[in-house]
Amino acid sequence: MKLNSSTVSVDQTKLRSVCGLFCSGVTVVTALHRGRPVGLTCQSFSSLSLDPPYIALCIGRGSLTWPLIRQEGRFCVNILADHQEGVCQQFARSGGDKFTGVKWTESPNASPLLDGVLGWIDCSLVRELDGGDHIIAIGQVTNLDQAEADSPLLYYRSSFQRLP
Repeated sequence: MKLNSSTVSVDQTKLRSVCGLFCSGVTVVTALHRGRPVGLTCQSFSSLSLDPPYIALCIGRGSLTWPLIRQEGRFCVNILADHQEGVCQQFARSGGDKFTGVKWTESPNASPLLDGVLGWIDCSLVRELDGGDHIIAIGQVTNLDQAEADSPLLYYRSSFQRLP
């Protein structure tokens, strides 16, 4: 069922505030585009399916980086640890070399795997769906791993949080 958007009126500020009550982790999505590392911060990440193994990302339509990742057809979701707030902010900005000062190695699918992450998930892009002002990207998991121990970087009520 699709609602006619002209008949639905929701205050965007209130929507952002209420949705901000849902605590989420923070990821950086990376790929090698023509041999050059590219990446973006993505808070809207979720496990989607175990069989087949799918994840979902919601990426703003205005992203200049997502089209480069899309062209490659594969990417790595880097799950940030609580000490990586600076990395999150660096990859959230538009333009420039986001990898300056960031150490990384290649993941098994040849995407940048950031040092110090809590976990990582290599994916192949399966499809994109319309998500209004966002693109919903579905990736099939091809490889993954986690760190021995650490805490996640969390985002709640428009600010970073850490587990006590």
